[in-house]
Amino acid sequence: MKHPHFFGYGSLVNRNTHSFAPIHPSRITGWRRIWQRAPNRPAAFLSVIIDPDSVIDGVIAPVPNDDWVALDEREFSYARLAVTDAVQHAASDVRDISIYAIPPENTAPPDKNHPILLSYVDAVLQGYLREFGETGAEQFCASTGGWDTPVRNDRTDPVYPRAQRLTTTERTFVDDMLLTLRAKVFA
Repeated sequence: MKHPHFFGYGSLVNRNTHSFAPIHPSRITGWRRIWQRAPNRPAAFLSVIIDPDSVIDGVIAPVPNDDWVALDEREFSYARLAVTDAVQHAASDVRDISIYAIPPENTAPPDKNHPILLSYVDAVLQGYLREFGETGAEQFCASTGGWDTPVRNDRTDPVYPRAQRLTTTERTFVDDMLLTLRAKVFA
């Protein structure tokens, strides 16, 4: 039986942040990942914008019984867009694939009052490390725009509702990557 799937490119790559399965590593062409903010959210989150020259790695997973309600609630600031033909994958049960993106007319620039949350970065990079290894996590960072947005260190008291506990190795990787990216981390 074929099912609708979502393409995850941020925290949805981390299996610990949801119960959708099975997950299949995938790649989408024509989209670029970027840090953006929706006015109804207190922080910057990942989104995608159309870019014909870009390719990003992510995952696809089925949405059982076409029940998008829980996923739509989780992605409440995003629009769900059809991208079936842009995604390369090895799954056999795919009917169609959607991606979530903040609509351009609903974005606001991230700033120190609406920063990237370190707890969110941790969850995303943990997912990329576990699905794609260090090379994949490094590629995630290199292919994502907007790292000049301030990053709030909320690790000890996470604001992100699906925050994850990182291993020492994962935490070191994230911290080193933020230094490499020259991200402005503040307490």
